[in-house]
Amino acid sequence: MLKQSLRQKLLQKLSPQQIQLMKLLQVPTLELEQRIKEEMESNPALDEGHEEDAEQREEREEFEEKERDEAIEDFDFSQYMDDDETPAYKLSVRNKGADDDEKSVPFASSTTFRDALERQLSLRNISERQVLLSKTIIGNLDDDGYLRRELENIADDLAFSQNINTTAEELEEVLKIVQDLDPSGVGARSLQECILLQLKRKDNTYPSIKLAIQLVEEHFDSFTKKHYDRILKRMQISDEDLRESIAEIVKLNPKPGNSMRDGSKSPDHVIPDFLMTVDDDEIRVTLNSRNAPDLRISESYKQMMKGYAAAKEHNKKEKEAIMFVKQKIDAAKWFIDAIKQRRQTLLLTINAITEFQKDYFLTGDETKLKPMILKDIAEIVHLDISTVSRVANSKYVQTPYGTFLLKSFFSESLSTESGEEVSTREVKKILQDAIDAEEKRKPLTDEKLACLLREKGYNIARRTVAKYREQLNIPVARLRKQL
Repeated sequence: MLKQSLRQKLLQKLSPQQIQLMKLLQVPTLELEQRIKEEMESNPALDEGHEEDAEQREEREEFEEKERDEAIEDFDFSQYMDDDETPAYKLSVRNKGADDDEKSVPFASSTTFRDALERQLSLRNISERQVLLSKTIIGNLDDDGYLRRELENIADDLAFSQNINTTAEELEEVLKIVQDLDPSGVGARSLQECILLQLKRKDNTYPSIKLAIQLVEEHFDSFTKKHYDRILKRMQISDEDLRESIAEIVKLNPKPGNSMRDGSKSPDHVIPDFLMTVDDDEIRVTLNSRNAPDLRISESYKQMMKGYAAAKEHNKKEKEAIMFVKQKIDAAKWFIDAIKQRRQTLLLTINAITEFQKDYFLTGDETKLKPMILKDIAEIVHLDISTVSRVANSKYVQTPYGTFLLKSFFSESLSTESGEEVSTREVKKILQDAIDAEEKRKPLTDEKLACLLREKGYNIARRTVAKYREQLNIPVARLRKQL
């Protein structure tokens, strides 16, 4: 049964301009330049430069017209009317000697560790079948250089995909060929095997190497858990002997596949979105407008609109053309407004954060950081929490003490015994300093760290200390132990 009714609804929808602003807020300075270029390429109504007033525009047009007239007057048509072609040898110059260096900049190239391994196979005296099976094993290595798959599974893959019948035993022999390639340790199936492969490449005549091999082969589990007392008792060796053998193991690469990948990898650079300077008791923050040009509406598109408005009659094609022009100008205006609002929002947010954490930015002392959450800044700048979050999660500020992500200045509060609220980051700093200063032979347990913090007035439970320690990527006391 059909039924008609009249209902009134109140819906909240984001306009295209608001959506565009939200997207631009998340874009860091490094990507903003590319985003502006893309917009200028897709919208011809968007131009680069300051907005001109009437007087400036008139001066520019007069100058351009004068330049065009002078160019036409100086133009020599005879240069383009000559039928005699100049021989090609007269248009080229060879004025470099045989001993002159070519100073062109070469293109950088990189080789993956799998390519390097396959290239080494061509230098080995092995059969074509062994080369084929070796390449299959190399193709199954992960980025760390380990073989994580079972040899039986690789044998099944070869049978189904390439119709090659082999056995796990044959692949085991071929794997030894792969493990003999450089970098040493590649093709291992476990960390223990990776370390052993590297140790066995060293000179076994050294007592520390022989001892290290025995340690990894017979007491690897105790070694990873740093049960040094147990190892000393079972191996019947001195502290110095154990220290030397551990020193040999620590030198090894637990991820041999990365040895080549990291060399060809370009370093990541952080471009700060804000630049901060501290002069006496005055903090100044500016927006990093690196490679972000000023934008304006194209003059040619403005003239099109004026010409259309001055005309008395319009045909269908002109109307369609002017609608296209109007859409492009509107889109350009929205983009320019969004860029301006982005700048205002960023400066508003960073100024609020700077004022809130003024004591820290004046001194650089992390213990002076106040507890600060997104809601605190949102209330100051009168913006939504989600907007502040977009700014904090993707923007960096360059300070006299280093370049930091804005998000790092936000932290929850913690009450001391006196009732004073302190930042959890302050507690983490004290925790980090205590661990750095601990005796490495007897590192501080979480319980002892909790007692130390309580002595300083921070009433924190052991499990909270464990949580903060994990957030700082610090292992438990047993794994921090050193001889």
